[in-house]
Amino acid sequence: MRIRLVQVDELPLLQEIERAADDSFREIGMSDFAEGDVLPLDELVRYHQAGMAWAAVDDEDVPVAFLTADHVDGNLHIEQVSVHPGSARRGIGRMLLEHAAEQAMIAEIPALTLNTCTEVPWNAPYYTRCGFLPMADDELTPGLRELREKEAVRGLDRWPRTCMRRPV
Repeated sequence: MRIRLVQVDELPLLQEIERAADDSFREIGMSDFAEGDVLPLDELVRYHQAGMAWAAVDDEDVPVAFLTADHVDGNLHIEQVSVHPGSARRGIGRMLLEHAAEQAMIAEIPALTLNTCTEVPWNAPYYTRCGFLPMADDELTPGLRELREKEAVRGLDRWPRTCMRRPV
């Protein structure tokens, strides 16, 4: 598995990967989450143009997973990690996270951050195994607070969520 920057013509495929990955939420009673919106194309274009969208590609150079990130309050914030179910459980998500950590290290960015569901096995428990630790509310930066507020507007606060941080 190789990781590279996403190409602009692959952006609709990223939406398909995210949609397929979100189907797994149905199995744990989070159908509303699974039916939620995927990253809009204009947002994916922004990640692409900023060089902040990476894909894990198969032997034929076709994306099977992706990660998007933003700069938030001096850290690299993981916005989305999605692995197509046909490629799940092979360490691809972890590879993408490690790639993001390497990019952060090169840019002298001190940490990765993310927001995630606490009770979903492939969310907070998984990220904990990848070296992320939950942040207390008083540790949240202004940018992370703003992101949490935006998530609440989208209805994501219906499920227990947390911000997590991993030094690089």
